[in-house]
Amino acid sequence: MNVLKVELGPRSYPILIGSGLLARRSHFDEHVKGQDVLLVSNTIVGPLYSAPLHQGLAGRKVVEVTLPDGEEHKTLATVSRMLDVLVANRFGRDCTVVALGGGVVGDMAGFAAASYQRGVSYVQVPTTLLAQVDSSVGGKTGVNHPGGKNLIGAFHQPRAVIADTDTLRTLPKRELQAGLAEVIKYGLISDAPFFAWLERHMPDLLAGKAEALAHVIEVSCRIKAEIVGRDERELGERAYLNLGHTFGHALESATAYRKWLHGEAVGAGLMMAATMSAESGLMDPGSVQRVKRLLEAAGLPTEERSLKPDTVLEHMRIDKKVQGGRIRLVLLRGIGSCFVTAEYADDALRRTLEAHLA
Repeated sequence: MNVLKVELGPRSYPILIGSGLLARRSHFDEHVKGQDVLLVSNTIVGPLYSAPLHQGLAGRKVVEVTLPDGEEHKTLATVSRMLDVLVANRFGRDCTVVALGGGVVGDMAGFAAASYQRGVSYVQVPTTLLAQVDSSVGGKTGVNHPGGKNLIGAFHQPRAVIADTDTLRTLPKRELQAGLAEVIKYGLISDAPFFAWLERHMPDLLAGKAEALAHVIEVSCRIKAEIVGRDERELGERAYLNLGHTFGHALESATAYRKWLHGEAVGAGLMMAATMSAESGLMDPGSVQRVKRLLEAAGLPTEERSLKPDTVLEHMRIDKKVQGGRIRLVLLRGIGSCFVTAEYADDALRRTLEAHLA
């Protein structure tokens, strides 16, 4: 087992990465302080992994909530279901919400924990690659709105992240590929050697080789933990973690969260960010082609031909990074180097959208 730490003073917490962690009671005894636990999962993950997790939570009162699967259910109405169960069972402020699932479950369970009695503890138990490398770490919680992705939410850090790599054995190939988009993102924003490693080892990752997957989880979590530790509330460099997301979130919301997995939209968004960087004279064409080849090798989309540029642009305008009515973008100076800017030519953005959309 590898242990990393998100350094946030009194809100610091560990990220545990390893095999067979779900049933290890010692981990949960350390990080779940109260006796009352709300276990949140969904219809896909619950039947697979709630039983071993009950072993890890043995000796506590565990009430389960099973949510429908899918990004389209990431709404206030679904969070309200969790809050209703917490109230009905008279859980106090010493209860713990445990999120067992992917990013959608983790975001919603974390938001319920942030909201109930103005904040109770929660523990992330991510079961998808995307959640293990990205969404379970950093304390961003929330839900979608028809107008935009993750527009309603709160920063609320977990007590621990317990990433059992065994859960990736049952992950569908499409979900695995979607998670690789966030992994590629980490190489692009700050680690060129890691990006090169991904170019060499993508076949191993797609084959589900445990050693390769454990490596990318550790590297991704290390990068994110360091950034979050320096900028918890995204006042500065944490925005780098949104590389490709302004484009990707717009694709998701423009298709009502029903067509794309989050990681697939991020993959297309990474390609668009690389193209935009080249259109702005920041990134050389050879590097852009490397990005395209790696995304395609991971089985990720690089375009969306069912949407028009004006439609996507309208959704981009309500991104959380918009300031003073100006869309801010994370762009690349090269592989491993990024920055946030609102200083770009509008015609470069238009050319980028036209190159990847209908």
